[in-house]
Amino acid sequence: MPLAAGPVAPLAAHDLMVFLLQVGLLLGLAVALGRLFTRIGLSAVVGELFVGVLLGPSLLGHLSPGFSAWLLPHDPARFHLLDAFGQIGVILMVGVTGLQMDLGLVRRRGATAVRVSVPGILVPLGLGIGLAYLLPGSLLGTVSDRPTFALFVGVAMGVSAIPVIAKTLMELGLVHRNIGQLILCAVTVDDIAGWLLLSVVSAMATVGVSGGQILHSVANLAVVVAAALVLRRASKAAGPRIEAHPALLVTALLLAAAGTQALGLEAVFGAFLCGLALSGTRLGDPQKLAPVRTVVVSVLAPVFFATAGLRMDLTALGRPSVLLAGVAVLAVAIAGKFGGAYLGSRLSRMSHWEGLALGAGMNARGVIEVVVAMVGLKLGVLSQEMYTVVILVAIVTSLMAPPLLRRMMARIEETAEERLREQTLTPGAVAAHL
Repeated sequence: MPLAAGPVAPLAAHDLMVFLLQVGLLLGLAVALGRLFTRIGLSAVVGELFVGVLLGPSLLGHLSPGFSAWLLPHDPARFHLLDAFGQIGVILMVGVTGLQMDLGLVRRRGATAVRVSVPGILVPLGLGIGLAYLLPGSLLGTVSDRPTFALFVGVAMGVSAIPVIAKTLMELGLVHRNIGQLILCAVTVDDIAGWLLLSVVSAMATVGVSGGQILHSVANLAVVVAAALVLRRASKAAGPRIEAHPALLVTALLLAAAGTQALGLEAVFGAFLCGLALSGTRLGDPQKLAPVRTVVVSVLAPVFFATAGLRMDLTALGRPSVLLAGVAVLAVAIAGKFGGAYLGSRLSRMSHWEGLALGAGMNARGVIEVVVAMVGLKLGVLSQEMYTVVILVAIVTSLMAPPLLRRMMARIEETAEERLREQTLTPGAVAAHL
C-alpha cells in the first residue's frame, strides 16, 4: 500500500553523481594530504583540513568560481547531503573518542590532573570571554547575541584535544614520562569538561540566555549525565551475557546523539557520553570494535575535516579587522592555556619546566576545536570570518605542540621509574587515545 504522505521523489541522477564525486574527491585528497603531513611530522588533521582550503572559497572558489560552483553547489539542499555525511562522521568519531578515554588514569592521578586542568580551562575561558566583548560586531553570526558569542569563544579557547596530543607524545617517545602521563590525564579531564561546556552554550544559543531557560538546559544536561551513568552500570552488570558488536555500538551512539539533540543539547555530546559510559566495559571491547574505529578514522573523519575546511575563507584575513582579530584570538588562546596549565602545575609544586611542558601539551586544540567551530557556525553564533579564525587556532596550536614539547622535556631529567615504565609500556596501551 502507498504511504499516506505520498511517494517521495528519488534523488536526481545528477545530484547523486555530484554527491558521489564530492565524497570521493574529498576522501581521496584528505587521505593523501593527511599522509603527506604525517610524513613531515605534522598532524594528519591539518592535512585533511587543508583539502577544504584547496577546494573551498580560499583557493578554488577564488581562482575558478564557475568550476567551484559546479563541484560544490551553493544550493542548500545539495550541500546538506555532504554536510549530513560529515555529521555522521563527527558523531561516530566523538563517540569512539569517548569509548577510548582512560578513566582509570584519571582515577589514579585525579587530584593532580584536576589541579592542572581546572585553571588550564578557566584561565583561557575567562580570557576568551573577555576578548570576545572587544571583537568587532561583524564577527558575530546571524544570532547577534554578544553573551552567547562570548561564551562560544571562551569555550573554544579553553578546550584541548586528546587525540592530537596522544599522537604527539607517542611520536616523541614521551608517553612513559611522568609529564606525558599527567598531560594525558589532564587533557582527558579537559575533554570531558569541554564537551559539557559546549553542550551548555549550544543549548543557550538555541533557547536563549534567560535564567529559566538556562536552568532548563542544565536540567536536561543532568538527565543525560544520569542516563549515561545508568548505561555504564547496566553494561557492567550485563558482563559476559552481552557481546560487543560494531553495529550495536553504532546504533547506541546514533540513538544517544538523537536523544541529546531532542533535548536541545548537541548531538556530539550524546555520542561522547555514550562512548564514555561504555569505555572499559565488555560492550566497549576495543578489539571487537576495531572495525568501527577503522572506518571512522580512515573514512568518515577525513571527510568531516575536509568539509570543515570547505567553510574556511582565508581571503577574509586580507581585511585588517579580521586579521587583527585572528592574531588577538590566537595570542589569547596560547597565553591562556599556557598560563592556566603553568599556574596549576605550580600549585601542585611542580618545577618551572614541568609547568611549561604541561602548557605545551595542553595547548593543542585539534579535533574538539574544529567541532566547537562547526557547532558555532551551524547555530549562527559565529560568522564565516570568526569560524576561519577559530579553525586557524586549532591548526596553529596543534603544529606548535611537538617542537615545544621536545624542547621543554629536554630540560627535565628522566627518572629510574620512568625508564622502568618505558620497558613495560606497550604501544597498544596508549594507542586507544588516538
